[in-house]
Amino acid sequence: MPNILRELILKNRSYRRFYETDHVELETLEKLVDLARNSASAANLQPLKYVLSNNAQDNALIFPHLSWAAYLKEWPGPGEGERPAAYIIIVGDKRISNSFGCDHGIAAQSIMLGATEKGLGGCIIGAIRRQDLQHALSLPQYYEILLALAIGRPRETVVLETVRPDNDIRYWRDDNDAHHVPKRRLDDIIIPTSKQEADNVCKRLKKFAGISGYGFMSEILA
Repeated sequence: MPNILRELILKNRSYRRFYETDHVELETLEKLVDLARNSASAANLQPLKYVLSNNAQDNALIFPHLSWAAYLKEWPGPGEGERPAAYIIIVGDKRISNSFGCDHGIAAQSIMLGATEKGLGGCIIGAIRRQDLQHALSLPQYYEILLALAIGRPRETVVLETVRPDNDIRYWRDDNDAHHVPKRRLDDIIIPTSKQEADNVCKRLKKFAGISGYGFMSEILA
């Protein structure tokens, strides 16, 4: 039986180039926000609000205030024709709370998984010139801009790979313009408890005993 959630998560990459003329309906954005609305919120405060943009005029107000790929020093961001067809700007309503915890991260992931399911893709952007964007969108000061989600039909290939021994986690593009993203190994991110470490030592010793033919070690460690 296929692991649908795993497949969806693996397909949900940070895409930075899109088919700009492939329109994203406002109703589609509303359905994505509805996924966020039904996601977890600390203390159930639900302080997040959303600005939706799916037309050239509004998109042009948002694009200049975003930074796109810190590790690609020579790339200024997507050019005309490959920019997002839509945006969802996540803001925190300070009239409800002055702290938004990880609510916007949860909401963003829900939205992006929903977009992926619909055959779209996107990028969660935190590098925002917030005051400039606040002014461009005429947002009252009680709204704090948290994240910008760029959405559209992806125009690039993203490849996951294992981080190399030098631990370089910077993404890069190859000669075919495919975007490579190094990911740490599972063993490198799980911190074992003392019991788990002891169990792992025993397993390794037992394996060594079996390979070496030391039957007495197997009996001792049994």
